[in-house]
Amino acid sequence: MTEHVRAEIASQPACWVRVADLLDAARRVLPSPGERVAVAGCGTSWFVAMAYAALREQAGHGETDAFAASEVPPGRRYDTVVAITRSGTTTEVLDLLAALRADGGAGRLVVLTAAAGSPAVDAADEAVVLDFADERSVVQTRSATSALALLRAHVGHDLGPVVADAEKALEEPLDGLTGIEQATFVGRGWTVGLAHEAALKLRESAQFWAESYPAMDYRHGPVSIAQPGRLVWSFGPPPGGLETEVAATGATFVTGDLDPMAQLVVAQRLAVVLAEARGLDPDRPRHLTRSVVLPGR
Repeated sequence: MTEHVRAEIASQPACWVRVADLLDAARRVLPSPGERVAVAGCGTSWFVAMAYAALREQAGHGETDAFAASEVPPGRRYDTVVAITRSGTTTEVLDLLAALRADGGAGRLVVLTAAAGSPAVDAADEAVVLDFADERSVVQTRSATSALALLRAHVGHDLGPVVADAEKALEEPLDGLTGIEQATFVGRGWTVGLAHEAALKLRESAQFWAESYPAMDYRHGPVSIAQPGRLVWSFGPPPGGLETEVAATGATFVTGDLDPMAQLVVAQRLAVVLAEARGLDPDRPRHLTRSVVLPGR
């Protein structure tokens, strides 16, 4: 059990270092400042798209929309559409690329993937391939964070401190977290996508009750389930007063000084520990495959 996922989680700092070495080549492919951009993906890749869209706009690089690949509105005009897909075989992504190609006015089509020579690469105008970050585990960890590391570097983030924090995240104690019965992850701006991804990791790997919300919206209903034995985890600084409000419910509140992407590494590790405690194999979650390929498509 967990023969692959533990090693893949631990390899993330090294993968992010390799990503930095690819930045110059990737700049020729990824959207330029000033372009109107859409970013799409499925599951984990969608959450990476959400984070990138917020980061790109925050950096002043231009209007950037993020969509689940199946939900991109038809007829919108973009200079570049970026499709994020680990396998390059996901049905919704291939359908999106085909529809955009047929539309003729969707702009340049770029694929960010871990699979060279995949159908998505063939369907795009250009591709960035991070094949060194692909996983053998069904659950995505390093492929997603490596894609986001590249996109962060592309909008001007220094990956050096991020890599250093990821190394610390691999040693972060999990004491006090493994006995929880429920977890809610929250974030603001680009870390909303990370909160969604953390919750997904717990659901996928451990069949665990995990939710995620924009941190400011958490007060608008979801806080009602907070109670002793449950966890609220903020990716990045929480909104003023939230920690106190959660503490009043008896729930455990978690935040920290690590870069939010390094905090995601801690959450990945927690997902594995919770899975093993339940006798589950996070390398092979039930009902899941590495890529969703619909029959007859």
